[in-house]
Amino acid sequence: MTVTAPLLEVEDLHVRLRTPRGTASVVNGLSYTVGAGETVAVVGESGSGKSVSVLALLGLLPAGVATVTGRALLDGEDLLAMPADRLRQLRGPGVGMVFQDPMTSLNPVLTVGRQLVEGIRAHVDVPKAVARRRAVELLGEVGLPGPEKAVDRYPHELSGGMRQRVMIAIALSNSPALLIADEATTALDVTVQAQIIDLVQRLQADHGTGVVWITHDLGVVAGIADRVLVMYGGRCVEDGTVDDVLERPAHPYTRGLLGALPDLAVARADGGLPDLATVPGTPPAPTDLPAGCVFWPRCPVRADPRCETEQPPLAHVRGQSRDFGPSLAHRAATWCAEDGGAPGTTEEDR
Repeated sequence: MTVTAPLLEVEDLHVRLRTPRGTASVVNGLSYTVGAGETVAVVGESGSGKSVSVLALLGLLPAGVATVTGRALLDGEDLLAMPADRLRQLRGPGVGMVFQDPMTSLNPVLTVGRQLVEGIRAHVDVPKAVARRRAVELLGEVGLPGPEKAVDRYPHELSGGMRQRVMIAIALSNSPALLIADEATTALDVTVQAQIIDLVQRLQADHGTGVVWITHDLGVVAGIADRVLVMYGGRCVEDGTVDDVLERPAHPYTRGLLGALPDLAVARADGGLPDLATVPGTPPAPTDLPAGCVFWPRCPVRADPRCETEQPPLAHVRGQSRDFGPSLAHRAATWCAEDGGAPGTTEEDR
């Protein structure tokens, strides 16, 4: 197996936000990598820090409110240390982002074609006519019907799925090395959702683009991801290959998320659908995180006295192979891992 340098390498990312209630620790020591052509899914409940973590990487958090520390190397350049002008240059050919709600992300008073043209010409010195032809091509590539006419339409004239396709076209307009999709299929019907996923996978295969897919939909994760990173309380509590995390979850929180998925193949004795499992309690406030394991107040296990006092490291799950290197290792941050007890800890893990 050939080992290559990761396209994106996030190391010890911390994000603090000033709020009226005090300092909110919304991202706490997040680290992960994304390779070229690889899809890494970031999952977790609302408020777990998923979206804030990528906004921090792109310098899209308000400077007077947010404090960001750590490193985020994109092809060897630190996104968190570079000047604003250089970061602006990389938003496009370096990183493209599909935001969650295209209706609020697109400018309602500009045609979609004009917005595409502006994005193209911000990074490539070409005449407007050339950029417009490229805009039409992009709309065709993302499967928008009648791209020659759609280029002159306003966002409100398009359906939700069409607007999301426009957002993907804008994100891909400068052939980015990395695509970040933040809840890109949320609020779309199942058919359109499948079309969007297929589109991203096809474009990724064609261009070798690395993808960070932020979602709370584990069904989408199973179909699109190579690796999965589970976030809770601003921390990564489990990561590994999609098979490891979804089929052999080690962290109680991950098991709770999977248990909340409906299983339509299982019916109750009366013929009805089975009751959904729930994770009791509510996520912790980022201004008042627990001292030990961030999940312990809601954890149904709590089998180790360290849960309330010591923060568990993200460590290899015992009994699973390490032959594939750290990028494919299955790790969990818990004192109560299933199948083999607590994760084994080493200096490398820490």
